Amino acid sequence: MAAALSFVTASPTTSPFLPSPSSSSPLFFGKPIKLNLQKHFSSLSAAAAKPLTVVSATKKAVAVLKGNSETEGVVTLIQEDDGPTTVKVRVTGLTPGPHGFHLHQYGDTTNGCISTGPHFNPKGLTHGAPEDEIRHAGDLGNIVANAEGVAEATIVDNQIPLSGPDAVVGRAFVVHELEDDLGKGGHELSLSTGNAGGRLACGVVGLTPAE
Repeated sequence: MAAALSFVTASPTTSPFLPSPSSSSPLFFGKPIKLNLQKHFSSLSAAAAKPLTVVSATKKAVAVLKGNSETEGVVTLIQEDDGPTTVKVRVTGLTPGPHGFHLHQYGDTTNGCISTGPHFNPKGLTHGAPEDEIRHAGDLGNIVANAEGVAEATIVDNQIPLSGPDAVVGRAFVVHELEDDLGKGGHELSLSTGNAGGRLACGVVGLTPAE
């Protein structure tokens, strides 16, 4: 003879084993839980809307200049965020007077300074002075050597960044034999090289830790 089974059912808010919602018992089982989802997601949205704080980034690079002559030097580049690049130059072994100083297209010194190619010129413009609107990005004018053959200069320029599509890292600085006529000398080479003569020393730009 099969045993008779009986089931006890309870509504979602009451149970025969728990106190009723109106009970004064300290137990809270069976009570509905209310979530203020609108307030929750509003808080998340407010947090997401806060602007991100970008830490300033200092980038630094260096080029060591060497050549077949006694001319040698060091070029240090520093850029804060996306601002202009500050170029500090010290070159020794020069003849007194001005010498063309340019950034060239390639960081290739397999054939000495000749294999660094032409001036860095991403916009395809003609040669000019650093302050000219029409110029090569690599046109940095002249550095001037004193009676001891030492040239020191600080150049601030916004066309030679250390990052981005026109970054100068991996390209090369070149010190020339003669003065750069800044594209205004009327020579057949004025609008391409500034008629600055031979290449005395060059060095490839490489990143270095920012201090």
